Amino acid sequence: MQNVVAINSAASQGIIAAQATTDDMLLESIADGDRTAMHTLYARHNVRVYRFILRIVRDTTIAEDLVSQVFLDVWRTAKQFEGRSQVSTWLLSIARFKALTALRQRRFEDIDQDEVREIADDADTPETSLERATTSAILRACVAKLSPAHREIITLIYYHEKSVEEVGQIIGIPQSTVKTRMFYARKHLAELLRGAGVHSIAA
Repeated sequence: MQNVVAINSAASQGIIAAQATTDDMLLESIADGDRTAMHTLYARHNVRVYRFILRIVRDTTIAEDLVSQVFLDVWRTAKQFEGRSQVSTWLLSIARFKALTALRQRRFEDIDQDEVREIADDADTPETSLERATTSAILRACVAKLSPAHREIITLIYYHEKSVEEVGQIIGIPQSTVKTRMFYARKHLAELLRGAGVHSIAA
């Protein structure tokens, strides 16, 4: 019994230590060849990177392959990270480059995808879950109708919670351009939502 308690305690300490380790610290360890740090960084960010890439390429198989490429690049180039942006911003910059390169190579646009699954709140009634899922589906469909530039802005700011400065770093454009694109993206999205019968979306 004591052995079990000791093992559980050690596991808990390991989890706490991993949570306390910042992304910058992980990258430093990765640069030194630490595979455990690489696994931790992957576990922390792979879903976010996958969803970001999927919104660009709209193909789950390609997105999964590109995620692997992104983290392989991280393993190879961790020493080049200079800390001028957040690690998550750097990851999305790499992801964006690879996704756009894949699009140019495959030469496809506007391929429908319906792979995103809804996660219902345990407290929701079936009616509430259905209504929320329906509204979310309408929102995704409307976002998909935006131009690639506007869709990218909406995705980064609302889905990945990036600041205007971080979006500028990821895309490589001035903050003023980010704000302008955001203004027109929100305006167009609001028009699309109204056309779909959605006049407001609860936070």
